[in-house]
Amino acid sequence: MNTPASATPAPPRPSVIQLAIKEKGALYAAYIPLFAEGGIFIPTSREYRLGDDVYVLLTLPDDPQRYPVAGKVAWITPARAAGSRAPGVGIRFPADEKSRQLKARIEEALGGSMASDRPTQTI
Repeated sequence: MNTPASATPAPPRPSVIQLAIKEKGALYAAYIPLFAEGGIFIPTSREYRLGDDVYVLLTLPDDPQRYPVAGKVAWITPARAAGSRAPGVGIRFPADEKSRQLKARIEEALGGSMASDRPTQTI
């Protein structure tokens, strides 16, 4: 079947990633407070580009709810990164009410450890 030259291909569908964070320490290491709406680091060896759409189903420690996030890749840690960091991507949460609630939930779960200077997966 021939496609007319003027036809544009459909944008790729966002990949879907399920991320279950079981411990507070892992949540601290994965959370990205630098993004205004919050974000999360997802360890993966899959190749992504900045700006790629990613749909994340996020589960937090001690919380049975799964939080759906339609985010964008805003950070990439390549394989063999300096400091033995895990390869993966940082997903920026969208600017919407669900993301504000998720950010508040994560920061509430982290409590005082938000001010820690322990290393994270991102900075």
